[in-house]
Amino acid sequence: MPVHRSVLTLVPRPAKTVPRPGYFTLDAGTALHIGAGTEQAAELLRTLLAPATGLALRPSPGGQVKLAVDSTLGTLGDEGYVLTIAPDAMLLRAAHLTGLLRGIQTVRQLLPPQALSETPQGDTPWLLPCSEITDHPRHPWRGAMLDVARHFQPVSYLRRYVDLLALHKISVFHLHLTDDQGWRMPVTARPKLTEIGGHRTESQKGPAGSGEFDGIPHGGAYTRAELTGLVRYAAARGVTVMPEIEMPGHVRAALAAYPSLGNRPEHSLDVWTRWGVCDTVLGVHDEVLEFCRDVLDEVMDVFPSPYIHVGGEECPTTEWTHSAAARERAVAEGLSNPEALHGWFLGQIGEFLVRRGRRPVGWAETGAELPLDFTVMTWRDSAHTLTAARRGHPVVSAYHRATYLDYAQSDDPGEPPAQPGTVVDLRAAHAHDPVPEDAEPDVAGRVLGTQAQLWTEFVTTPAHIEYLTYPRLCALADRAWSGATDWADFRSRLDEHTARLDALGVRYHP
Repeated sequence: MPVHRSVLTLVPRPAKTVPRPGYFTLDAGTALHIGAGTEQAAELLRTLLAPATGLALRPSPGGQVKLAVDSTLGTLGDEGYVLTIAPDAMLLRAAHLTGLLRGIQTVRQLLPPQALSETPQGDTPWLLPCSEITDHPRHPWRGAMLDVARHFQPVSYLRRYVDLLALHKISVFHLHLTDDQGWRMPVTARPKLTEIGGHRTESQKGPAGSGEFDGIPHGGAYTRAELTGLVRYAAARGVTVMPEIEMPGHVRAALAAYPSLGNRPEHSLDVWTRWGVCDTVLGVHDEVLEFCRDVLDEVMDVFPSPYIHVGGEECPTTEWTHSAAARERAVAEGLSNPEALHGWFLGQIGEFLVRRGRRPVGWAETGAELPLDFTVMTWRDSAHTLTAARRGHPVVSAYHRATYLDYAQSDDPGEPPAQPGTVVDLRAAHAHDPVPEDAEPDVAGRVLGTQAQLWTEFVTTPAHIEYLTYPRLCALADRAWSGATDWADFRSRLDEHTARLDALGVRYHP
């Protein structure tokens, strides 16, 4: 019997694994017993295994591989599953379809790494080690954010990005679609958003404030069909695509397209070519609120995600202070000063999304400034997670010193250009517990989970994205799904897991 990798090399680590003697072999005679409600899972299994194995895995009532929806497993939640592998059969059960999709990724990891290849691997025996795995995640929100506003990536790469997230049981793909430097989301009623806002003349080369530019025009935008297709593709793999449309700050690209939305409509603006925080922000007049609602209506048509991210952070209020119209709006709304328009604005947008049956999400500067109907992403300080949760917010912990993948992974001078600041190494990502140590039980329950962030000021290619993302995302995925795991245990599993990344062609950090 060929030596097979242990079932104890899975990333993330399952909740409970019981190895058993022997192997189950997938071969040309293997068929699928497809239970009611498992059709999508069966299709995913075939789709993922076919390129490398060439196996048809045809349906049959007597199939050795059985997929089943089992309501008795409800205590494992939406994503839990039980995988039983015996020498003559394999059974994957879950209370919900999403659990089956998670279990299929476990099956992929249990096979030899060659099973993940996109080309035929004809001489490989497709052995699965016998075992019983009972699994469910610690946190429901295990996310990864990719910024395509600073540097656009084609939808073909976004599909690959989703595939890699699904392999690691990441549940949320946070797609950052708009910023000062580019607008990537098509809006039928506002075509200039992509026609003008989707293109900039040059990009800043050095760190913020360096004044160095590379002189290379940059642009790109998605079609509605591309985005709806991406949403379907991700859903078939158990990944929710959550869009982010920034407001009321980080909107220079929108103002370049429609100056009347700003506080100085007589000024013609360009799509910003610098990094950092731009001081041009949306106005607070009725036309702006109508614009935001129109945009978000179309966003919600494309993205069925229950969560819609509206940014909200890093919004300088200087323009409002100097704008007579903004000062009048502040007085009319009973606000103490123009600075308070920030909370008022987000309150208007949040209420609109709630009326549409969605949950607004925003970045928190302190944990205490967003309206109470917002789900909060805390990033500046880990203490802000506790602040927000105690206010009653659902919270996603995105602490920058553990989850920002645009920071360098080491202080080696050979590392590629990165966001100036701290080093976020593999151990920092693995050590990050999204739940604060001193959180009361009810407060801890409001922490939905965590996610990685990759801002792309210095990141232009898919290869660079993957170099920065892996293996740090493996560590974050492990922590968010499995809870605290021993560092040595994680490293030993990761050493085996890199063979899977190799088979997928991922150019990860050594």
